[in-house]
Amino acid sequence: MSGPAIGIDALEEFVGLLAQVEDDDTSDAFYSRLCEGTCRLANMDRAVIFRYDEARRRVYAAGAWGLDVAQFAGAHVTVESAPIARQALEEDRVIEVGADVSDDLPEEYRDLIRDATLVCVPISAAGRWLGVILSDRGPGRVPLTPSERHVLWGLGKTAALATRARLATNQQLRAAHLQERIDLARDVHEGVIQRLFGVQLVFSSGAELSPAARERIASELQAALSDLRAALQRPLGRTAPETRTTLLEEVRRLRGEHPDLGVELTAGSEDVVVPGALEGLAQSVLAEAVRNAHKHATPTRVDVTISQDEDTFILDVVNDGVNGPAHATGMGLRLAALEALQVGGIVEFGQREPGTWRVRLAVPV
Repeated sequence: MSGPAIGIDALEEFVGLLAQVEDDDTSDAFYSRLCEGTCRLANMDRAVIFRYDEARRRVYAAGAWGLDVAQFAGAHVTVESAPIARQALEEDRVIEVGADVSDDLPEEYRDLIRDATLVCVPISAAGRWLGVILSDRGPGRVPLTPSERHVLWGLGKTAALATRARLATNQQLRAAHLQERIDLARDVHEGVIQRLFGVQLVFSSGAELSPAARERIASELQAALSDLRAALQRPLGRTAPETRTTLLEEVRRLRGEHPDLGVELTAGSEDVVVPGALEGLAQSVLAEAVRNAHKHATPTRVDVTISQDEDTFILDVVNDGVNGPAHATGMGLRLAALEALQVGGIVEFGQREPGTWRVRLAVPV
């Protein structure tokens, strides 16, 4: 295939991919399509995209073609464990290596590309590293042509553009949520607080209240209650981010990522069905609890208990190794508590007994 033909096909592919960015913003479909386009346009056999997820603060496999993306579900991949990714991102160019990739990838994935040519495409924009596309072609295949390299580099920039667009959208949503909270505080102050302040002044005067005054006070209290009820019907904060995994899978991932913490599910937890609408919230609480245990304690065990009675879903995360007085709670758990409030739930945290810290999420279902 000639260079110009590849360029025209690539342009059409870019337009098609970008046109579908908003079709399914919460799934892996876009990145899997990008992997498919990578293989088709650059004559690659298989491809997988690893990108950084800001919500979960880790690198994950966002999509794949010719591979089962599920096999990367528990992957703990960084630029330190994959030097080829660091080189591609630092130099902002497509890197191609031969069959020996023993020094370029984590050990558990080297067998996937044995006797193949490995190609790493940077996904970056304005100096910000967002991820990489890893693809390969079987033995005996010719090296990449300049046109194929250009197409792959362009696909990486397409992925970066789409990722940055999604990040910008999320930032706009966060700004909108902040404005909602500001509006809530202003309305409560101007309505509820002012009404209650007026009532407090009347009572503090010590004057005898006439029937008309008592009726006016009752009316003001009723209005204040109505104002408060209306204000609390607004969203109280951000919602939990969309997730591509399950709570049980996240427990297993954290167990592998932090083997020193002893993250374990208690008996019976695997039998509990987590409501789909609560997956994101439960995973946020779990991640923050484990992160705090790792940061503020020296635990030998982190017990995760998932349970549900007739009308309440409960997640308990308990760790030992708390030395001295209880640590101050970080912003992560406070934000998770706001997320829980929006679905009628609560997040509790504190020392259950000396040396032990517990985080509990309870949500009516």
